[in-house]
Amino acid sequence: MRRLDAATKAVLRYRRPEPWCWEVVVKAVCDDMHTTWDADHAVIQAGPAVSAYADQIAASLKRRFGIFTRASAHEVETLTLALAGMGDLRAMPGLRSLAQGGPLPYGFRRPRILAALPASELLPAVLPDLRREPVDYHASTAVLELLAGWGPDAAPAVPEVVRHLDTPYAYDALRVLGRIGAPAAVAADRLAAFATGRDPHSGRHHPRRAAWAHWRVTGDPTLALDVCGAAVRSGTGSHGLPFLADLGPLAAARADAVRGLMESPGAWTRVAAAYAYWRITGDPEPAVPVLLAEVDTAWTGHPAMPVREAVRRLGEIGAPAATAVPLLGGILAQEERLSYPYERERILLDTAYVRTLTEALERIAPGAAGSLPAPPSKELVPASAPSAGPGFLRRWLR
Repeated sequence: MRRLDAATKAVLRYRRPEPWCWEVVVKAVCDDMHTTWDADHAVIQAGPAVSAYADQIAASLKRRFGIFTRASAHEVETLTLALAGMGDLRAMPGLRSLAQGGPLPYGFRRPRILAALPASELLPAVLPDLRREPVDYHASTAVLELLAGWGPDAAPAVPEVVRHLDTPYAYDALRVLGRIGAPAAVAADRLAAFATGRDPHSGRHHPRRAAWAHWRVTGDPTLALDVCGAAVRSGTGSHGLPFLADLGPLAAARADAVRGLMESPGAWTRVAAAYAYWRITGDPEPAVPVLLAEVDTAWTGHPAMPVREAVRRLGEIGAPAATAVPLLGGILAQEERLSYPYERERILLDTAYVRTLTEALERIAPGAAGSLPAPPSKELVPASAPSAGPGFLRRWLR
């Protein structure tokens, strides 16, 4: 158990733990032996990091289906989500079984994990849940987030998503319809009503997103430019800036107002304005310094800071953001994972950030991410040892 605890702590804490650590954690989760909550949730989040053990995980899941009445739902869920995070279709029987006859279990409300599976396979499994009366906030928003990520591939769900416009989850449903685009044109009139405030379910933040969605499904930018442009001119543009950015050069008449918001006291507004200005004008010179100023090397993952968003936008700008390469490369080379907010999400959060950093570097300077020096090897301390950095060596754990 001491070896398992040490290995679990390593995979949770470090981006590049020694290979034997994942081996120990996966073996504990797969074998019919006592494991730990942390080990289970590390494997759930691992994704491609445990792809070398996919056959072992799939075999363990198959064995548990053979004794399903005695195997706990948690065991099946853990192994199923581990496969799902790799995009392994052997997760599908587990997903279908656990979702049958009722709402998706709590562990399945993890769209960042399920998104690795193709929409064509997973959509039929989540549609029944979407058709039920939405009573659970986490379940409803998670499924809608998953559909939004699929974009046009989620088109078969349009009737169910339109129905969610009459629920407390209308804001999320508007996003899905906009991401689906033209296949959701049947909702155009309803979106226009939300954008203009005529729909009784339209709330304070609905008009801008609804107007953007209306443009996405109809191809007509008029409503989106009017509604989102009005928000920017009024000085409350932070909620309209992402939509103007999506409109790009179509929003050229709003460029000056957008540039003014790059000096906003709010970091999220500054980042959104810098990106929108670049998208609208194609001029990276004013935008890059604003974005670069928000990239904090000490960021822990706290959502109040738009660090990952700024990194992503620098990557989209590409070569003109070359001054960001040393900073982004240094962050990517760091050993420790992001630590906010909870251990349960630490691997997922950090993996997403590493992917954003890597993609940004490759867009700005192709080959830069691959040329980073390898970090030093880390050894572990037993759970009873005082807290210490990776310099402590404890080979006897092997």
